[in-house]
Amino acid sequence: MEHTYAQQCDFVAIFDADFQPESDFLLRTIPFLVHNPKIALVQTRWEFVNYDVCLMTRIQKMSLDYHFKVEQESGSSMHAFFGFNGTAGVWRLSAINEAGGWKDRTTVEDMDLAVRASLKGWLFLYVGDIRVKSELPSTFKTYRYQQHRWTCGAANLFRKMAKEIVKSKGVSIWKKLHLLYSFFFVRRVIAPLLTFLFYCIVIPLSVMVPEVSIPVWGMVYIPTAITIMNAIRNPRSLHLMPLWILFENVMSMHRMRAALTGLFETMYVNEWVVTEKVGDHVNDKLEVPLLEPLKPTDCVERIYIPELVVAFYLLVCASYDFVLGAKHYYLFIYLQAFAFVVLGFGFAGTSTPCS
Repeated sequence: MEHTYAQQCDFVAIFDADFQPESDFLLRTIPFLVHNPKIALVQTRWEFVNYDVCLMTRIQKMSLDYHFKVEQESGSSMHAFFGFNGTAGVWRLSAINEAGGWKDRTTVEDMDLAVRASLKGWLFLYVGDIRVKSELPSTFKTYRYQQHRWTCGAANLFRKMAKEIVKSKGVSIWKKLHLLYSFFFVRRVIAPLLTFLFYCIVIPLSVMVPEVSIPVWGMVYIPTAITIMNAIRNPRSLHLMPLWILFENVMSMHRMRAALTGLFETMYVNEWVVTEKVGDHVNDKLEVPLLEPLKPTDCVERIYIPELVVAFYLLVCASYDFVLGAKHYYLFIYLQAFAFVVLGFGFAGTSTPCS
């Protein structure tokens, strides 16, 4: 962006290294910016070339489909705002400059830019019809690092920008409320904490405390509603919904830790680990098993103690409910414990990609 030729341009298209835009990408995106000078960003849809490589990539696709449809599309239509995804988008350079440029104070500098530009009154547009091919992380270790960076960075950005959002002038109270409460507080802080604490700690623990009564709407209605919304976007993956729920509950533990790290700016708040991608290596194996066996030399590196500790806790609670309890939660708790065991021993995703 500091080169002379870049400073002479009006727009910049941003892609991660693994993204493959079609040859007519600019012809389809630039007109939105040309005909509406109030638009700062045109964000396009991601398409995944390796979503069927393993079970973990299929689950990622389901989550990201929900993200694009519910968060990005609804944010674009209702508030003309959503978080920039960092790739597959075209920015107006004058909007970047007015917002203060590209800053690296958090690990989500793309979201940082989007929030600052929104506070300056710029509008964002999501165009789901334009799709750009990309690749999903296919190893569990890489996916954990990616989710830590995304969650920790967003929570840290909330800490750094909350006062700025409140004091910003020329922004409606409703947009401030949307940014502070919905976009940051609920989605980036409360959601990961509530998911893990409620479904992996409180519900299992309640089987040992008969006096605790959990309302049906908390246990059934909310998860069912979220599952239905995902099922609408992924009708072919309907049979994977139970696995998606169990997997997301496991990941909520990592997201909770990452959110607290970003919120309180602890040791790993600025940890940046590049998300490794397999690339053409995936074509060498046309059939990758959903759960690939480990090699003996890989066992130590792919054992995750936190998952196994939670799995042990869940097994104790489920066994207590099965033998002595009366709430009959043991089936769900046993399944959740199994998910923690599977991921704790690294039986998820593909083998480590070649560097």
